[in-house]
Amino acid sequence: MKIISWNCNGALRKKFQHVADLNADIYIIQECEDPTKANHPEYSKWANNHLWIGDNKNKGIGIFAREEINLEKLDWSNGYRDHSVKYFLPCLVNNDFQLLGVWTHKNNSPNFGYMGQFWKYLKTNLTNFDKIIIAGDFNSNAIWDEWDRWWNHSDVVGILQKRNINSVYHANKNENQGEESTPTFFLQRKKEKPYHIDYFFTSSSFNTKSFEVGTFENWIDISDHVPVIYKF
Repeated sequence: MKIISWNCNGALRKKFQHVADLNADIYIIQECEDPTKANHPEYSKWANNHLWIGDNKNKGIGIFAREEINLEKLDWSNGYRDHSVKYFLPCLVNNDFQLLGVWTHKNNSPNFGYMGQFWKYLKTNLTNFDKIIIAGDFNSNAIWDEWDRWWNHSDVVGILQKRNINSVYHANKNENQGEESTPTFFLQRKKEKPYHIDYFFTSSSFNTKSFEVGTFENWIDISDHVPVIYKF
């Protein structure tokens, strides 16, 4: 199976064919609009089999799959009322494995922005994790760890590792967190401002066939992120 995660930087209805050409089974797309409200027949047809969440119809996170793949949304806790975290989209794929799509936000939180949102999500949902793939735009890297913060990027990675859930990129490239040689995001779409903030984490039961990161040259005209591509 081939799964792609990509932050499309908005207006997926105008861009979906670029990522569709990569011929994946499942796509996890951040910053995309709700295909049921996009008023774009081609996009809606491509997105026929999907799950989507967002605060407004123009920008959220979606999971899109081939028609023959079964996606069952999981009823996991997303926090309560004003303390909800975003965005996390869990589902069961073909009644076989869990898939958690991620697009972390600042979420107006003075203390728990971005990776802090995922840390809070783990506090209530980690025990639900079984055979799982976690993928998306985490807006986080170990280079931004702070010495007096208990939910640093490295701390969260450690929590997952204790559950035998590990980063595919780092295992595949034999690189340490915070020392990534291949960026996934280019601030202001500038090649001289590269960061690695998009990840796949998988349970040890998955047998990785390949892992790829898109190139600046092929994707920068349509997004500030490149796709990350996982095959197992």
